[in-house]
Amino acid sequence: MKAVVVNAVNAGFDVEEVQIAAPIGGEVLIEVKASGLCHSDLTIATNDLGFPMPAVFGHELAGVVTAVGPTVTGITVGDHVVGSLIQSCGKCRRCMAGRSYNCLHPEATLRTPEQEPRLSRDGQPVAQGFGLAGFAQQALVHENQLVVLPKEVPWAQAALLGCGVVTGAGAVLNTANVQAGDSVVIIGAGGVGLNAVNGALVAGASRIVVIDLNDTKLETAKKFGATDVINSSTTDPVEAVLALTGGADHVFDFVGFQSVTEQGLKMLGIGGGLYLIGLGKGGTQFTVDSFDALNGQKRVQGVYMGSSTLQRDIPLYAELYLQGRFNLDDLVSKEISLDEVNEGYAALKDPAINRVVITSF
Repeated sequence: MKAVVVNAVNAGFDVEEVQIAAPIGGEVLIEVKASGLCHSDLTIATNDLGFPMPAVFGHELAGVVTAVGPTVTGITVGDHVVGSLIQSCGKCRRCMAGRSYNCLHPEATLRTPEQEPRLSRDGQPVAQGFGLAGFAQQALVHENQLVVLPKEVPWAQAALLGCGVVTGAGAVLNTANVQAGDSVVIIGAGGVGLNAVNGALVAGASRIVVIDLNDTKLETAKKFGATDVINSSTTDPVEAVLALTGGADHVFDFVGFQSVTEQGLKMLGIGGGLYLIGLGKGGTQFTVDSFDALNGQKRVQGVYMGSSTLQRDIPLYAELYLQGRFNLDDLVSKEISLDEVNEGYAALKDPAINRVVITSF
């Protein structure tokens, strides 16, 4: 099959012939119909973070099931599925408590070193990004990383459900548990931040304030449902948020730079929460005033994948989309072919582009 291979750090994305194994155990073979370009894959492909190479990335995938392993339950040939990078064993105490995103044994979704690799080239193994490897004509994925979707959901929109949607909307609905009438501030109006706007609308937030440096992105945020937008390059965002809300109930940082995170803390009202989703340049440090945190009863929490339970949340967002209550259509800005991944990532630098999705394989 054809797959986009990263042969070495910063070597780019090359289309090559790769062999894919037959499914065993709980594995599912998928004909990939759509695969979203996420910055996380680009970061790993261009920075030496210890990930083995050569590798096939792509962790936002959707497609048709063509074969299943002997122990697979709940997924059958012909199903439409979406994949997610949340890897869970389904058996540990955290999975059993409904916190599969905190799984103690995510390696249970992978093959062991003694087993034949899922992907290979000329007899040598090719690493599989997050157990998915969706930049390819086919993908071999453990059933615990897959969710069956209604066939009415278009492929490009479906692919985005597995990462950007659950991360943004899940941070609002699951991690923060935003309630009707709460005030929400979203820092960063990229593809994931726009899904936080979607989540805030579903939750019934009374005020949805979006902050960014780019007016084009802020106009898009309005289209998604932001009640107020702030360009932080021309306006003090802390003063503006305090004037609008009197102190926000929830602030979501999708940027991850020190100055931005510290501004987010200052935007909070009494009992407010700051949620860290963006990861700047590999992590950052920031200062918390313990006196202010204590008297203000403020909290800071890191968020992974929107604290999502895949089998519950992805079908919910799909159903809300089909009802016209969750905007996925405007997330898909550009569709490309498998051999245009390099160009697709370059296109994401354009502030008018929300997400790029491979739909031609």
